[in-house]
Amino acid sequence: MADLYSPQAIWGRELRHYRKAAGLTQGQLAEKIHFSESLISGVETGQLPASPEFAETCDTVLGTGSALSRLLDWRKGQVFPSWFGKWRDKERVATTLRTYEPLVMPGLLQTDGYARALLGDDDGAVTARLERQAILTRQDPEPPTLRCVIDESVLHRLVGSPEVMREQLHHLASIASPQISVQIVPPGRVRSGLLAGFVIATLEGGGEVAYLETAIRGLTTGDQDEVAAAVKRFEAIRIEALPLSMSIELIKRTAEERWT
Repeated sequence: MADLYSPQAIWGRELRHYRKAAGLTQGQLAEKIHFSESLISGVETGQLPASPEFAETCDTVLGTGSALSRLLDWRKGQVFPSWFGKWRDKERVATTLRTYEPLVMPGLLQTDGYARALLGDDDGAVTARLERQAILTRQDPEPPTLRCVIDESVLHRLVGSPEVMREQLHHLASIASPQISVQIVPPGRVRSGLLAGFVIATLEGGGEVAYLETAIRGLTTGDQDEVAAAVKRFEAIRIEALPLSMSIELIKRTAEERWT
């Protein structure tokens, strides 16, 4: 169910107001604007986003004076891509998070300098990424258990500067605790090749969802078969990783030998 007070849902209710004021059903509006009735229904209930083209067409047909197009300005304030919002909501309520990262540090463990180097000094995006980390230190509800498995190449891949990398690796080593574990996978241990990163969230009640990275976007799925495949893959990678104590030693050694 969509958040009733999200900007997307509020925009949908505005569309419904203007449609009804024009005396049109969803089907009648669909015929006039050449967009599907199911799309109009999804937009009005906040389940689907409206494109600028959709908003402009509705403005023309409904005679709103471009009100709907102007109301899409809320998107300019988004610091997360729209497709990430669904995962962020799951991440916030997770009791356990299991993540594999073959290319960069997990977002929940990135330092300001590392995040800034990745995001190109976009202050809004950096702040938003760092604010996600608040779930790890919250009091109520209890913070999630975080299990991170990271490819060793991430420790050696320059992001920003040597100083940024040294700070990031020291942070990675210092944050390890019973709540937050970090394990490193040595080169060549992942037999199925270079995989994309993914995260599995366990929710209260035991349900699970997965976030799967692709070349152009991330996908959040609750499909049982897909989640089960992600869990199986995570466990297969995890058993190839170094134990926690050896991983922390490797992280510290890399910080001093590679980035000093």
